[in-house]
Amino acid sequence: MKEFDYIVVGSGCAGLSASLELAVNNRKVLLIEQHNIPGGCATGFVRGRFEFDPSLHELCGVGSEENPGFVREMFDKYGVDIEWNEVTDCFRVISTYSDGTPMDVTMPAGKEAFIDKMEYYVPGSKPSVNKFFDLIQNIEDGLAYISGDEIKVSEIIKRYVPMLRSGGYTTSVVLDALDMPQKAKDILSVYWSYLGVDMEKMSFLHYASMVNSYVKLSAYFPMHTSHEISVKMVERLRELGGTVMMGCRAEKFIFEGDKCVGVETNLGTFKAKFGVLANINPDIVHGKMIPDNLVPKREKKLSAARDRKIGGRMFTAYFGLNKTAEELGIKDYSIFFVGSSDSVKEYNSLKRISTNNYVIMLCYNIHNKGFSPEGTSVVSFTTMFTSSHDFNVLEETEYFKLKNMMAERFINILKDKAGIDISDAIEEVTVASPYTFARYLNAPEGGVYGFETTQWDGVIPRTIEMTMGLDYKIKHLYTIGTSGVRGDGYSSGYADGQILADRALVQFEKEGE
Repeated sequence: MKEFDYIVVGSGCAGLSASLELAVNNRKVLLIEQHNIPGGCATGFVRGRFEFDPSLHELCGVGSEENPGFVREMFDKYGVDIEWNEVTDCFRVISTYSDGTPMDVTMPAGKEAFIDKMEYYVPGSKPSVNKFFDLIQNIEDGLAYISGDEIKVSEIIKRYVPMLRSGGYTTSVVLDALDMPQKAKDILSVYWSYLGVDMEKMSFLHYASMVNSYVKLSAYFPMHTSHEISVKMVERLRELGGTVMMGCRAEKFIFEGDKCVGVETNLGTFKAKFGVLANINPDIVHGKMIPDNLVPKREKKLSAARDRKIGGRMFTAYFGLNKTAEELGIKDYSIFFVGSSDSVKEYNSLKRISTNNYVIMLCYNIHNKGFSPEGTSVVSFTTMFTSSHDFNVLEETEYFKLKNMMAERFINILKDKAGIDISDAIEEVTVASPYTFARYLNAPEGGVYGFETTQWDGVIPRTIEMTMGLDYKIKHLYTIGTSGVRGDGYSSGYADGQILADRALVQFEKEGE
């Protein structure tokens, strides 16, 4: 039986960052992946002469070389060089304001530019929006502090009172408290879908951290799809002495007493001297991969409380077009098509296929002219579902009809709301449903966001739980990924892998070699 210091299961974003964090700390690492390529959602696929990215819209937390964010700093630490494209606008949204009037707004990246543009759209909003950004900067600094190894309560009380005062409230409550004009709140509400929960359930601290990162540092995406990131991370892991095994599926975890000491796979059993990090949904880990008597009561209660409230179940259509973006009249990198500014109403509309008209259109060629062959362009449409009801009762014979219907719906929304018709330019089309994401990623119900990051189960409660120590959990087995500390998203996944790998190293140091 081969032995390693640590075994990382799953090469999604968190698995890749966790592996590299352990490797740069001179640990002997084995990374196993059930698929034949790394990355999970962070990969690419080819149809005809087009290459598509399965799910990446953009990454927050990258920043420029002069003003780097945590993602760029992380990759620099690991020696992973990515060619980045900056997304200069945060978003365009076509919707309606709360008073029923039409909304067609384009918000730029950059704090000052964002505030000025908000004032342009909503005169008189500037003071409250300035307060909003001051508050979320304090929150960003506070979250970084409490994620560290040495935390002093006196310092938290001294420096992060705004974070503490707002930390127990939802996003809608805090925005109301800032006396922000309703139309400004309507514009800011666009981001709710990036977290998969509506503004009345969403922790303001989680929302604030995301918005601050997108606006202050801009968003970025890799030149060669997110597959570039995953491949380069794997290459770097191998350079650092790590072992990577593709087509290797973890089947169960091996224990000696109450301590996890290895992984049984379809390619054999491997031993972990100091720990296993599993980029797998915790319900799968606890329900199928370890003995029931070793599942802590706390984890069973947490699972019951979450009650399978899975985050966004993704549905995406990818189009390879034989015309350029300019020829088609596409000028925006991303457009949010939203029925209304009421996030609760929109969240509920995403429970059913018949009422789902929320979609994000993306055209990669806007910021990367060479993303597709000359004379062509690539667009994708993404929506999500906040319930699996309609998919659970879907007949197999209706599956492909549903895919075609949703693709046609996306095309019509773009035509009707933005005046852009791509129907006569379609050369390739592929549609991925929640079933697709569930199959490729082993994600329950196709929910790539993990569990919903609601107020009681958001970033702060998960961070506090982590800082309490890991002794009450399964010894030497750490679950990482979108169900972890930082919740959903690529950047959050990379952060979660790094954070939990550091925690595993600290635990190892406590126990001694």
